[in-house]
Amino acid sequence: MSVLKTSLLVAIAWNLAACAGSNPHFDPTQPHHRPDGFVNNYLDNSKIGQGFMRWQWDRLTTNLPTDRPARVPRQAVDVAYIQSNRSDTTATWLGHATMLWQIGGKNILVDPMFSERASPISFAGPPRLTPLPLRLEALPHIDAVVISHNHYDHLDRPTVLALNQQKGGAPLFIVPLGMDIWLKREGITTVRALDWWQAHVLGDAHIDGVKVSLVPAQHWSSRTLFDRSESLWGGFVVQHQGYSMYYSGDTGYSRDFADIAARFGRFDFAQIPVGCYEPRWFMGNQHVNEPEAIQIHRDVRSAFSVGVHWGTFRLCDDPVDQVLDEFPKAVAAAGLRPGEFVLPALGQTFVLKRGAQAAISASTSALPTSASSPFSSPKKPPL
Repeated sequence: MSVLKTSLLVAIAWNLAACAGSNPHFDPTQPHHRPDGFVNNYLDNSKIGQGFMRWQWDRLTTNLPTDRPARVPRQAVDVAYIQSNRSDTTATWLGHATMLWQIGGKNILVDPMFSERASPISFAGPPRLTPLPLRLEALPHIDAVVISHNHYDHLDRPTVLALNQQKGGAPLFIVPLGMDIWLKREGITTVRALDWWQAHVLGDAHIDGVKVSLVPAQHWSSRTLFDRSESLWGGFVVQHQGYSMYYSGDTGYSRDFADIAARFGRFDFAQIPVGCYEPRWFMGNQHVNEPEAIQIHRDVRSAFSVGVHWGTFRLCDDPVDQVLDEFPKAVAAAGLRPGEFVLPALGQTFVLKRGAQAAISASTSALPTSASSPFSSPKKPPL
């Protein structure tokens, strides 16, 4: 099927799903709220997405670089380990922005996307170019699902419906304001919607709870052509017994990250997007590139960061493997310590330790590290 025909089919499906409305969560005391939706803190939302038709025309008339998905490193997931783990704090990359976080005995799934296409229809749209490292049914029982925004590569209908039917009971879906309406319309009722800076505690807040907070990001939302920014977007902070994990969500670079650091101090671990950012004239306000991702890492004072949002779907003009060439250059130019910010292998589990860098639970990573990097043996996760 040609690129033009595919684009037309996706656009038609997008239109058929459209449903415009007002903002039932509107709070006039909140500067990012509007009666019909939400806005960013530091950028006029109208500046995001300007020139979309020009970009699409350029894509049809330009010879874009070829994807080389075979370059994306892969490793087998230790399924027995992640299914039995209740004590180690871990992060496992499952492709694109999907990660499994295990912290405080809770299994938290970040932006789960297990379908073969990032699209409103199953037979057209951007295909998955690298295989899933883990089947959905091989996951441990998921306690909570956090979803940063409602774009199709982050909110995948078949995936969330399957998770809602998992054995042992549905997980709690923790989402930005407005996404709760969509989920409940799909029959998902275990939902907690948050505004920026609001939090929900998994478990007993007075004993050993895991605190999940929604924080700002510079992005936008839309499932159709007529619901732009009607639901909120953001990143997440997860805290347990002094250990803190951060996911930025899709975002352009802004002062939001300094604000987040001012509230939370610093992070032990961060999950930051590093791919899908070209052309810069169109993507720059909504998707960071490698140098900007490194600046986020520094702004939020992360001890150890992992780059995601690459190696899976061709959603922008940069190939899925371009990050493998450009990220090491950006790391070197920034003068980061070896192992401070890395690219994961697909399926890789990081066994994390408090207030330091990470211990990798396998012998390889997409970004080579020096022999002096403080990585522990996969058989002996750090305490």
